[in-house]
Amino acid sequence: MKNIDKYRGCLIGGAAGDALGYAVEFLDDAAIFSKYGENGITEYSLVNGVAEISDDTQMTLFTANGLLNAAKNKSNPNYQYGICMAYIEWYLTQIGKKSGKYKDCWIAKLPELNKRRAPGQTCMESLYSLYKGWEPQNNSKGCGGIMRIAPIPLFAAVNKRMSITDAMKLAASASEITHQHPLGFLPSALESYIIYNLMEKEESSLTDFKNYVDDGLAILRVMFPEHDIHVGELKSLIEKAIKLADNSLSDVENIENIGGGWTAEETLAIAVYCIVKYYGDLEKAVIAAVNHGGDSDSTGAVLGNILGTVVGYDALPQHFKENIELHDVILHMADELLQV
Repeated sequence: MKNIDKYRGCLIGGAAGDALGYAVEFLDDAAIFSKYGENGITEYSLVNGVAEISDDTQMTLFTANGLLNAAKNKSNPNYQYGICMAYIEWYLTQIGKKSGKYKDCWIAKLPELNKRRAPGQTCMESLYSLYKGWEPQNNSKGCGGIMRIAPIPLFAAVNKRMSITDAMKLAASASEITHQHPLGFLPSALESYIIYNLMEKEESSLTDFKNYVDDGLAILRVMFPEHDIHVGELKSLIEKAIKLADNSLSDVENIENIGGGWTAEETLAIAVYCIVKYYGDLEKAVIAAVNHGGDSDSTGAVLGNILGTVVGYDALPQHFKENIELHDVILHMADELLQV
């Protein structure tokens, strides 16, 4: 599988999970199955012929644009700063404001990225503080920190542009910009480790994937000794999710046993559950990831980013590629991350 296929698979897979889940994000499971039938939502709910992305994919694109902006300074790129500035630009698109200071992201000019798609309150409040020159203060572990970081391991893995641990640190610090509870940013580091490894190996088996999860958790313990208790909590939830994938209960029941996905550790654990249950089958996995009464777009997005890297763009179901908002822009951004 060519790298470009993995890059495109990661970002389009994430957008597909996001768009599928966005239609049911604020419905409980009973309402989802009542509206869409016994299998839940399985195809996009189109608005004027378009499968709309949420703030998850919007912020993912701004993460990528921030990395690319920072990379222009080849002698001393400050990726954390570039991402932070890009997030402030995203914030400005959400409040309909232009700024002469924050104007480096070309995607901020796109009409589709100037629409509010249920932006997370913690992200908005934190970025408002940064825009005003204040330090954000919160103890949030919401999933708004993890749903946007997939471009970081993609960018880092190109010719080992960054080491895997540096990619993990950057993913964690990019999430900590807005979500400052350790479980708001530690899962991002683990996701970064998983995606980086999936990029490194041409074909990864389910056993490989489980090893990436285990090894990533072990590395987190070494990298963040001050957060050992929280790494332990993340480890317990991930291990629970993997065990649940082997039982005979329905996906809805198993996901309810993990949580709603409103927090970052739950979002990642739900994604891991769906990946282990349906490894290599993105369609079944993403349908499971969004058909529950929790944060469906974020669980779908993170699942899609990870499993999309496994299967690649060409193997994604055609109906998940058609009609998705900003499809060509997302492909362009994936290609830029690889080629810069």
